[in-house]
Amino acid sequence: MRSFGLKLAGLGNRDAERPASVRQRAEETAARLPPLLVAAERIAATVAQGVHGRRRVGQGESFWQFRRYQQGDPVQSIDWRQSAKREHLYIRENEWEAAQSVWVWLDRSTSMQYHSDDSLPDKADRAAVLMLALSSLLIRGGERVTLLGSGIPPSNGRAVMDRLVASISIGETEDQSAPPLEQLPRDARVVMISDFLTPPSEIEQTLRKFASLGVRGHLLQVFDPAEQNLPFAGRVRFEGLEGEGAALIGRVEAVRTEYIQLMEKHRRAIEDIARGLGWTCLAHATDQPPQTALLALYHALAETPGA
Repeated sequence: MRSFGLKLAGLGNRDAERPASVRQRAEETAARLPPLLVAAERIAATVAQGVHGRRRVGQGESFWQFRRYQQGDPVQSIDWRQSAKREHLYIRENEWEAAQSVWVWLDRSTSMQYHSDDSLPDKADRAAVLMLALSSLLIRGGERVTLLGSGIPPSNGRAVMDRLVASISIGETEDQSAPPLEQLPRDARVVMISDFLTPPSEIEQTLRKFASLGVRGHLLQVFDPAEQNLPFAGRVRFEGLEGEGAALIGRVEAVRTEYIQLMEKHRRAIEDIARGLGWTCLAHATDQPPQTALLALYHALAETPGA
């Protein structure tokens, strides 16, 4: 039901504004990128202070920490040089070198350009900030990241962030609201950030294709609060952003309850699809702090079985 993707605009003395051209949208996005990146880095740094890295003890070669010797520890693990400096025996532990590889995808369809109030970011801006912030946080933790569909293997370091920023700055709005299917290694992790306003059957088809490859993933649904509670009153024109046409409702209050129920049903359907495939699905409203969504998404990645 594509009506979920309609732009909501009050009909006062004028009709809703016509959507900007694709090129104009791309130029506007590029102009916003520097502050978006700064915001993303700041959010990632804030969240990083409240989480522990996902490094674990293991058979890697990179030093992680010294800890006090305990009964049962192999004698060959004792670091005699470090122990000689201290009162007790100490074990040298190396980092578990099995960094997770994460493919991220950002919905750039036209419906993501919507915001109901000038005080709110549009969904595309918030999604971009969250994608960049998550990538920054993962890289800080030693994980490897890449953009789904780029064909570039996951890696870490500043170059990854540069590529992600470039992909947004040169990427124009797209007709498709679904990510490209890419042959990923089994047990890869995928993060998809979108408003997920396409029919649940289409979303399920996409997720099943990835699941058939052994890929596990996480969905983050970004929505404007007006898309959930339909706060408008009186005569309102709903203008489609992706070719759905327009609809004029004489009294919005009369359909609000039914609309909210439909949106809730849609959200639950996506959650059920994700859960059935072993994926997670989180929701985030653009009037809420981005840190909350970022922390929840980061923990979902950390808690994925086998991660």
